[in-house]
Amino acid sequence: MGLSAEQLKESLDALAAREPVFAEALARAGYPEPRLREPGYETLLRTIVGQQVSVAAAASMWNKLAALLEDPSDPQRLLAASDEELRSAGLSRQKSGYARSLAQLVVSGELDLSHLPEDDEEAIAALTRIKGIGRWSAEIYLLFAEGRPDIWPAGDLAVMREVGVLLGLPERPDEKRTRELAEAWRPHRGAAAIFAWHHYKMVAI
Repeated sequence: MGLSAEQLKESLDALAAREPVFAEALARAGYPEPRLREPGYETLLRTIVGQQVSVAAAASMWNKLAALLEDPSDPQRLLAASDEELRSAGLSRQKSGYARSLAQLVVSGELDLSHLPEDDEEAIAALTRIKGIGRWSAEIYLLFAEGRPDIWPAGDLAVMREVGVLLGLPERPDEKRTRELAEAWRPHRGAAAIFAWHHYKMVAI
């Protein structure tokens, strides 16, 4: 599971003691709620299903797929389904291919989601072997499902925007600059990312 409320508070308090801008932002926006997902195959399958569609469309597709497979946590069930059956659940040919890539890697043992490498970059590399899972999706999985404390999704638009806002920069930093700016926040960058999304939502209200 992801970082708990207690872990988030501890990390953000540590960042606030180090960076006055975090202390000011915490006073303004408060602490974020945890973002928790179950680790494992089903969460990654949900990620693939939900890519590039609305929340409502993703929920509808997932419900159809779950009904088709009966046990969506079993990758063998997906591999046994025909392309026509997957299409009837709303999966495009591309998404079906991505889902099969995930299922095949898990079934073959090439991807062991219960024992991903401890090194974050190695874990990201293992996850991005799945077709359709890029760096951002891998980082979100490691942060929300495994609760790795120093994951930093610097390519996320809201994270880039809020880093610029928090640091008072004249324009939104790009991914490379966002990654550089957060080096000083190790080993609490995961909490910083979750706070960035929280701050983005609070400011937008």
